Amino acid sequence: MDAPEQFRVRLLSAVCGLIASVFIGWTTPAAASSPPACPPLLSHTLPRLQDEKPQDLCQFAGKVVLAVNTASACGYTPQYEGLQKLHERYASRGLVVMGFPSADFRQEPKDNQGIADFCFDIYGVRFPMFAKSGVVGQTANPFFAALTRETGQAPKWNFHKYLIDRQGRAVASFPSAIDPLDPRLTNRVEQLLATR
Repeated sequence: MDAPEQFRVRLLSAVCGLIASVFIGWTTPAAASSPPACPPLLSHTLPRLQDEKPQDLCQFAGKVVLAVNTASACGYTPQYEGLQKLHERYASRGLVVMGFPSADFRQEPKDNQGIADFCFDIYGVRFPMFAKSGVVGQTANPFFAALTRETGQAPKWNFHKYLIDRQGRAVASFPSAIDPLDPRLTNRVEQLLATR
């Protein structure tokens, strides 16, 4: 190979290396923005209310989560309205409200489709809702069992609220009587949303 040919090969090799480094540089930021690791508290898969398709709670890693056990025939059922307002107010900042219908307190007579229709038609619920399940004792779904273990507080009634920070830790528990728009709850939500 003569000198001009060697020069062309080296030049082509250098250009190819430069192009490769540019493409690698372009793909690196995507890798840097990969989703956060799933914390153990969210490492559960539960069926979605409307169609019972499995939903991995890990999809909410890095968010602030408000998990609430719900019922459609309870004195606190109008709290669905406040939960939806909370969802609308803070979803863009990273809050996820999640509803978990339960008959543990004998106030959820509907099946999953009936609950879904009720929540949508009466309260316009748009936040994630999960299939009817237990939330206390031996019949608690694995997520609520983990919430009870982590906080030391099991729901005593419908519309008990657990607040989970962006790191996936249950940091607060609110009894049923605390309305979703109560400043004691919303102030804590805002504090957690402001923390990265």
